[in-house]
Amino acid sequence: MSETPHMVGSIENELAEAQRLLGTDAAGAAAKAEQILLGAPGHPGATLLLGAARRFNGQLQQAIEIVEPLTRSQPDWAAAHYELGRACAAAGRRDQAIAALRRAVELQPVMTGAWCSLADELRAAGRADEADQVCARRIEMASGDPQLQQAIAALREQRFAEANKLLHQQLQRDPTDVVAMQMLAAVAMRMEHYDDAERLLQRFLQLVPNYAAAHHDYALVLDKQMRRSEALGEIERALAADPENPNYRLAQAVIFDRIGEYSRAIEIYAGLLAEKPEQPAVWASYGHALRAAGREAETIEAYKKAISLRPEFGEAWWSLADLKTYEFSSEESEQLQQQLERAGPSDADRQHLEFTVGKVLEDAGDYAGSFDHYATGNRLRREAMPYDAAQLTDGIRRSKALLTADFFAERAGHGCMAEDPIFIVGLPRAGSTLLEQILASHSAVEGTMELPDMLAIVRELNHRDAGKSEGQYPEVLASLDAGELRALGERYLASTRIYRKSDRPMFIDKMPNNFANVGLIQLILPNARIVDARRHPLATCFSIYKQLFARGQQFAYGLEDLGHTYRDYVELMAHFDAVLPGKVHRVIYERMIDDTEAEIRSLLDYCGLPFEEGCLRFHETDRAVRTASSAQVRQPINRAGLDHWRHFESWLEPLRMALGPVLEAYPDVPAFAAAAQD
Repeated sequence: MSETPHMVGSIENELAEAQRLLGTDAAGAAAKAEQILLGAPGHPGATLLLGAARRFNGQLQQAIEIVEPLTRSQPDWAAAHYELGRACAAAGRRDQAIAALRRAVELQPVMTGAWCSLADELRAAGRADEADQVCARRIEMASGDPQLQQAIAALREQRFAEANKLLHQQLQRDPTDVVAMQMLAAVAMRMEHYDDAERLLQRFLQLVPNYAAAHHDYALVLDKQMRRSEALGEIERALAADPENPNYRLAQAVIFDRIGEYSRAIEIYAGLLAEKPEQPAVWASYGHALRAAGREAETIEAYKKAISLRPEFGEAWWSLADLKTYEFSSEESEQLQQQLERAGPSDADRQHLEFTVGKVLEDAGDYAGSFDHYATGNRLRREAMPYDAAQLTDGIRRSKALLTADFFAERAGHGCMAEDPIFIVGLPRAGSTLLEQILASHSAVEGTMELPDMLAIVRELNHRDAGKSEGQYPEVLASLDAGELRALGERYLASTRIYRKSDRPMFIDKMPNNFANVGLIQLILPNARIVDARRHPLATCFSIYKQLFARGQQFAYGLEDLGHTYRDYVELMAHFDAVLPGKVHRVIYERMIDDTEAEIRSLLDYCGLPFEEGCLRFHETDRAVRTASSAQVRQPINRAGLDHWRHFESWLEPLRMALGPVLEAYPDVPAFAAAAQD
């Protein structure tokens, strides 16, 4: 008897109900499938469902006996071959499982689960290369998957929230969809949810261990989290699979650059540019590495090449200006102005061009015009990078309340007792690079760079309890026991090892932002030295204001924010002077200029180091320097630029007001900031 439309509708409803039961009540799903088959013997959908239910219940031989005939009667039905493959895989019949799964993906190339199951079986059979090829083929087929097409379009159009939702839905349907995992990791990266991206890529690599592109993506995630040693290992795994891939080589060069392996980075950049010279962004990166290595002529040539390929490339123009020693020709100045006029109203090129024109006009003595462009560049940067100065003020208040003299006394003897690190803290543009160069000229001290590792520890502590929002630091420090404090200190030394290139016993971490983490440093590395580099508030803040930073320093783009940040910094350091007397050694920049030898002797004495004449001739020390002051510290100490900020004094009233008594008292500290809580 033929089935009537009513009967068909009833069967489909029963099948749908049985399908819903499958994940939670496989026996109930099997009973419903058998009931359907009583009324419609041989019904393909009910037969397939019964086989799946038997597999869910562990009745693997019965499952195979039910589904295998179905693949013969329905030879072009991919779902039947997929179910047979899963049943055979569960029963350990690997060759039969591989054959069935291959047939499933041949018939239905967008069947994600079948691809992943096939890769699993091949890998379990010791056929890893074939498994990797299967995964690569699945990823190639992703664009044809209707369930992923919407997410792909949303990701391409930067509709990240929509892409995030669609991809989560896809992974709920198929938790092993590696394409959805990789795409969702990309979305998480764009949204700066690096922990989420890391978890997704770890899961991806569990399923597809040798997929080079995932190792590349994972390296980028680790790099964003400032875990450079791990990032380098991941990119090396990607290159082992695909040694000539330009994206992987570029990522390796970037990581080498960030860990101070400038010669290796330069070699890779040069090779990439020899193969494909029309890459302005790579020319700029090449220039940055050359600059750090002190190869100024080649640096200028690289930046100019980037500009020739892309005349509106603001980063390359600013990089030339940021050398501090480069003089633009009249033709270059005219070309720069033309590019500024053509630039969009708020894009990244415009920001860089505004700062560059500001520097050119400053060098020409047009201070009014210069300030106008600096102000515009800062406004655009602030619009792109919002900042709330009150957050730092609140953090300082909470640090002072927690980190009292008694708090530190109770934890005396805790932490890692190594004496290796010398931290130079403060605000940028306050003379920290000069101090680093002086110390790195000593035979017992190695200069590195602005290391991100302490900030990475703070970030982890601030997110330690996944059930809470941000804001656990510094209060979380109270919960750390002696073992945890020691482990964090040892972790810092281990993670910074990659930046050290010599066997000198001490090394410098010049991350200025660590002024906010002096308490943490004392707890985990109580024998570390901490040097506070301080310069006149107006000189420091205006120098920051006219500096376009590559990353971070969000407080830098508003005069009032700068003033509040400087005040908060002075207040916190005064607190540590009170509760940890003698712990921090302060160097006043102007005193260093006026009486260099006496200040250097005092600095070395604080660090427990004998005086060496080489520290007076720091400008002769041949080492890589990667800051805005890289050119200046290769010159003898001088008073040039000491009061240069006075040319702009008439525009700095908002900064003066925000600094308040800190400005009036400099180089001393006003009473309100000196009070410490015990």
